[in-house]
Amino acid sequence: MPVEEFVAGWISGALGLVLGHPFDTVKILGFFKGMSFPIASIAVVNSVLFGVYSNSLLALTATSHRERRAQPPSYTHVFIAGCAGGFMQAYCLAPFDLIKVRLQNQTEPRAKPGSPPPRYRGPVHCATSIFQKEGPRGLFRGAWALTLRDTPTLGIYFVTYEALCRQGTPEGQNPSSSTVLVAGGFAGITSWITATPLDVIKSRMQMDGLTRKAYQGLLDCVVSSMRQEGPGVFFRGLTINSARAFPVNAVTFLSYEYLLRWWG
Repeated sequence: MPVEEFVAGWISGALGLVLGHPFDTVKILGFFKGMSFPIASIAVVNSVLFGVYSNSLLALTATSHRERRAQPPSYTHVFIAGCAGGFMQAYCLAPFDLIKVRLQNQTEPRAKPGSPPPRYRGPVHCATSIFQKEGPRGLFRGAWALTLRDTPTLGIYFVTYEALCRQGTPEGQNPSSSTVLVAGGFAGITSWITATPLDVIKSRMQMDGLTRKAYQGLLDCVVSSMRQEGPGVFFRGLTINSARAFPVNAVTFLSYEYLLRWWG
C-alpha cells in the first residue's frame, strides 16, 4: 500500500487548515482560537482521507496516482473511492471535531479575577471532561451526522475535482497549477453546498448535552430545528463555508499534487 498519499494528505491538509481556520472560527468567535489542536489532528484526518481515496482507486482500477492521467478512472470509481475516504475520515474525525467545536464555542477565553474559569482548559481537559460526564459515547456525539455528511459529500468532492481537471487539461498530461487551483476551489464549494445542512445538525448534536440535552437523536434534531427555525436553518453558515472552501481546497489540492509529483 503506497504511503506517499497519506503523507501528502497530511502536509496539504495542514497547509489548507492554516489558511482556512480563521474562516472556520469566525462563525463562532475569534480568528485563530483553538487552532493548535486542529493542526495536530489533521495529521490523522487528512492523511486518512487522501490515503484511503488513492488506495481505493488503486484497488478499483489497478492504476497508481502517476498512471491516472494516462488511464483516467471512471467517475463511478472516483465517487466510490471518495465515499470510502469520506467514511473513514468521519470515523477518525469525530472525536477531534467534537473537541474543536466545544473549544471554539467556549465563551470564556481565559479566566479573569473574580470570573468563573473556562469550562475547558484545553483539548486534553476537554476530552477528559466529556469522557467523565458523558461517557465514551460522548466523544462520538454527532458522529452519525458527520458520517452522513462526509461519505457522499467527499465522493462528490473528488468527482468535481477530477471532472474540472480533465476539462482544463490536454489528454494524458498533468493539470497546470491554475487548473488544480480552480478545480480544487470549486470542488470545495460544491462539497459544502451538499454538506452544510448536515454540518448544521452535526454542530447542534455536538453541543447538545453541554448544559442540557435538547435532542433525542439525529432525526429529532432535524425535526426540531425545522419546526422551530424553518428550512433556512439548514443552510446557515453556507456563505462563510463557501468563502473558506475555495482557498482552502485550492491550496490543499495544489500542495497534494505537487508533493506526489516531487516524490515521483
